[in-house]
Order: sequence, then structure tokens, then C-alpha cells
Amino acid sequence: MRSGSRPPTDRFPGRLRERTAQWLFIAPAAAYLALFFGYPLVANLVMSFRRHTVTTFFTGDAPFVGLRNYASVLSSDLFPGTLLTTALFTVGSVLGQFAVGLALALFFRRRFPLGDVLRSLLLLPWLLPLVASGATWRWMLDPDSGVVNTALRGLHLSSSGVPWLTGTSQALVSVVLVNIWVGIPFNTAILYGGLRDIPTHLYEAAELDGAGPLASFRHITWPLLRPVVGVVLVLGAVYTLKVLDLVLVVTGGGPAGATETLATRSYELSFRQFDFGRGAAMSNLLVLLSLVFALAYLRAGRRARTF
Repeated sequence: MRSGSRPPTDRFPGRLRERTAQWLFIAPAAAYLALFFGYPLVANLVMSFRRHTVTTFFTGDAPFVGLRNYASVLSSDLFPGTLLTTALFTVGSVLGQFAVGLALALFFRRRFPLGDVLRSLLLLPWLLPLVASGATWRWMLDPDSGVVNTALRGLHLSSSGVPWLTGTSQALVSVVLVNIWVGIPFNTAILYGGLRDIPTHLYEAAELDGAGPLASFRHITWPLLRPVVGVVLVLGAVYTLKVLDLVLVVTGGGPAGATETLATRSYELSFRQFDFGRGAAMSNLLVLLSLVFALAYLRAGRRARTF
């Protein structure tokens, strides 16, 4: 065929059938995303610009208020404290999960009897429903009859016990610790996979050069694990920002709003005060924050693939 000449026309039906088959395979997934993800996001965005209350479901009247819901949410006296609590909860949870997860991943990298069994059992906290985990921890941290305070009294470490769920400062620490416990298995599994991808001959060469464990970690493990670390931290932040059921079950956002995050505040506005417009505005702010971390995740994932 001469350069620049058009391909034979008999190729077009084959290409058309191929493209049609591709779109038919994609169509169910696209329809699912549009129905269960796209529509709720658009509906929530539209609701945030209207005064949507319980009566709206009966009268259908939801006046357009523009950015008034967002202004009300952002100017609320509770918003600065809620934002600070969300930041502390997210940072504390992500750093705690990562630190313990990295330590366990380094521990399980060494082969020992029953290592695979223990690593499998470590996934149980991540597989359990969060409501069940939260209810169990609420019972354990009960200031009066919880097993934690009972153990502290039995060991003579505390005479009156620690107000894990009733103290304004202790309650936030409690939900952070519980969330760390839930997220450790995920961090361990991802970081362990990253460690397994590091070539062993690098450590053997470093050992021949006289490098110790700390030097090997600093010059080999950490640089090669850095792309995976970025992905783990970003995913942890996105997941922690939307944690709702765990906080509601353990503390209910209390005491005195000490553990109220953006997610629980959105739930409070929507399903306790029935102010769906402001609740939607609050949840959209949460979506915006999650989107920032999601974009960071995509960028970190692209770096990991190119690495």
C-alpha cells in the first residue's frame, strides 16, 4: 500500500465490531458508577444549594439559597473545633498506623515458624465490621466496668481508672488508638509487599561492606520503599477523613463535641437536626478534602509505577 493511502474499507466493519464490543464491556461498569456514585454526588451537590428539610419530602419545596449553607457551616462556632479535631484524628491515626505497620512489616520480613499464620491473623481487625469493633472497644474502655480500667486497677497503676470515653482529652486519644488498631493490618500488608519487592542482593552487598541494620534501612530500605510509603499515607488519610461509624459507636462525637469530626458533624446536621442542606454542604467540604488527598494518591501511584 502506498504511503498516505487510506486503509481498505473492509477493515472498518471489523473495527466497528471491536469498538462496539469494548463499549459493551465497559457499559455495565460505567452505568454502575453513574448510578451509585455519580448521581449521589450530583444530588448532594444540588441539595447543598437549597434549604432542604424534612418538610421538603412532603411539599417538594426546597428554595434555592446559593452559598448560604456553606457560609452558615463555615461561620459556625463549632466549625474551627471540628476542623481541628478532624486534623488531629487524621494525623494521629495515619502516623500511628504507619509506624506500627512498618515495624510489623519489618518484623515479618524475617522468616520464622508460624510467621505466615501470624501475618494472616493480623488481618482480622481489618476484616471485622467497624460497628462490631467499635462496640467491643467501647465495652473495653468503659470507665466503670471496662477491662482496661479493671486491669489498671488490678496492677495498681490507677486507683480510680482513666476516663477513656468521658474525659474531653482522653476521648479523642481513645478513638485515635482504636482507629490505629483497625488500620494497622492494611498498612502492614501494603508495606510488607513493598519490602518483598526490594532485591535481597542489595542487603547482601551492604552486609559485605560492613553496613549495619540501621545503615541498610537508611540507604536501601527507605529510599526503595518511599513510593509505597507515599501511597500508604495518602490512602490512610483518605480513609481516616471519612471514618464515621467507628466514632459514632465509641463516643458518639462526645463528650462535649471533643471527638466530633467533619464526618460526624455532617451526620449530626443531616440525621439529627434534619437540616439536609447544611449537612450536604458539610459533606461536600469533606469530599473536597478527600479529593485533594485522592489527587495526591494518583500522583504518588504514578511515581511508584515509574519507579
